[in-house]
Amino acid sequence: MAERAAPGGAGSEAAAPVPAAAQVTELSREEKLQLRKEKKQQKKKKRSEKGPAAEPPEQGAAPEPGQPRVAPHPSSSTTLADGPNDGEKPTGGKSKAELRAERRAKQEAERAQKQAKKAELGQAATPAKPRLTPTEPPTVVKRLPEHVQVDDPAALRKLAKKLERQQVPLRQDYGTKVNLFSHLHQYSRKKPLTQQMSIPSTVIHPAVVRLGLQYSQGIINGSNARCIALLEVFKQLIRDYSTPPNEELSRDLVAKLKPHISFLNQCRPLSVSMGNAIKFLKKEISCLPDTLREEEAKEKLQSTIDNYLREKIVLAAEAISKSAFEKINDHDVILVYGCSSLVNRTLCDAHMQKGRAFRVIVVDSRPRLEGRETLRRLVRKGIHCTYVMINAISYVLPEVSKVLLGAHALLANGSVMSRVGTSQIALVSKAYNVPVLVCCETYKFCERVQTDSFVSNELDDPDDLIVLRKGQAQLGGWSENKSLRLLNLVYDVTPPDLVDLVITDLGMIPCTSVPVVLRVKNARLGTVLGHAVLLPGSALPLSSSRTRLRPGRAFPVPVVR
Repeated sequence: MAERAAPGGAGSEAAAPVPAAAQVTELSREEKLQLRKEKKQQKKKKRSEKGPAAEPPEQGAAPEPGQPRVAPHPSSSTTLADGPNDGEKPTGGKSKAELRAERRAKQEAERAQKQAKKAELGQAATPAKPRLTPTEPPTVVKRLPEHVQVDDPAALRKLAKKLERQQVPLRQDYGTKVNLFSHLHQYSRKKPLTQQMSIPSTVIHPAVVRLGLQYSQGIINGSNARCIALLEVFKQLIRDYSTPPNEELSRDLVAKLKPHISFLNQCRPLSVSMGNAIKFLKKEISCLPDTLREEEAKEKLQSTIDNYLREKIVLAAEAISKSAFEKINDHDVILVYGCSSLVNRTLCDAHMQKGRAFRVIVVDSRPRLEGRETLRRLVRKGIHCTYVMINAISYVLPEVSKVLLGAHALLANGSVMSRVGTSQIALVSKAYNVPVLVCCETYKFCERVQTDSFVSNELDDPDDLIVLRKGQAQLGGWSENKSLRLLNLVYDVTPPDLVDLVITDLGMIPCTSVPVVLRVKNARLGTVLGHAVLLPGSALPLSSSRTRLRPGRAFPVPVVR
């Protein structure tokens, strides 16, 4: 009776594990470890799916070789997840490859879900800057100065933050502007500067405050006069400067100059001559040796400023005056425009020192009427003069032998930036075949390229255009009229084709040689007899296709009789 086993009992299944035991003995140790890992993973997976209440009972370790595994009763309600049975398939009926495929699919689904969440969060937040790969070249963004980005709110906020850090107030614009020039500042001269902005006395030196008021009121005009006044104030600023403890003079002094320069720029935009002088001074300060004492360094800086004024302005004016003598003959009729200190000195020296007998036609324009000051200076020296307005130049040009003009700056492309109206005079003179000569010092040469008068310019007070006639102003209350806007430009740009010759302290050169002068100055090449000369083996072509500058030769000079 004991040998009799019920159907489906343990006796009937005793022979089943034999082939499995035979197969288990053939498994290597690595395969056993792999099977154990898979069993544990399946247990964790089923626990997470069914919950803690339906956890399967723990299974023992894999049977040792030679010991058969007893299979569970088929009628049992619990199913053991103890790995593959008979060495082929697990109890669920899926192979190892199918389980791996399911795991990979689940992982890919989770990754896709995470990426979707990140994309949603990225769209809601501000977009981050893209990272550049090492092979991808960085994009070059040209930075424009703040004074030509007034219509850009972001640039205006950046300028306000910069001035706030320097404790310099921001000056507000005045009136409505023409849309084409809305990117430039426009200030009022009638309203005092002290009423437009609060001047911090603890940050700004009193001498700089006085100079800024003179700039804003138009008391100091002209590139040379403004540059000389600036450098004289900087000399006083250096004399009153004392280095704080634990600081270096070469670093701290440059930082002290920045708020003063920003304040002067708020009073009136800096000229090209002032910008070049500031660059020179900063370079000299940064090059001071650390071994110098404070007093010695201050004395050296003051002597450097004196040498700059003497070489770049005083001696340069003498050299230009001597070169211009060659172009002024007896009985010449010379046309000048506005008020240029360099042109006035050249004419006075030609008359007083050389005894040349010539006549001058002074052309003037509103609203500044600077030609009246030129007329006073020339008549005081005994020079015969004629005074006309700019709208009459076509009537006087037939009797003019040459035109002599000043310049605010000479740009790298050969264009001449000067008082508004200069380009009109050069254009009409070209139509009458009258040579146009421009007198300009080399310290006014600028590396900026400009082909028009719109991008970079200066707007003056529009109220200066209001003229009183019989006690009435026809343009009075123009700011209240939304359809009326006044434009008072300060400078214009003359193309190099309208200028025949530029008289500089290096000699007489064409406008197309300006880039070469800039390269020579930057390369610190020598000068011979007042003419810039290239060293052997360093030939630099001019921007004009008609002329070439060769080693050992001075600048080519066009013939102007």
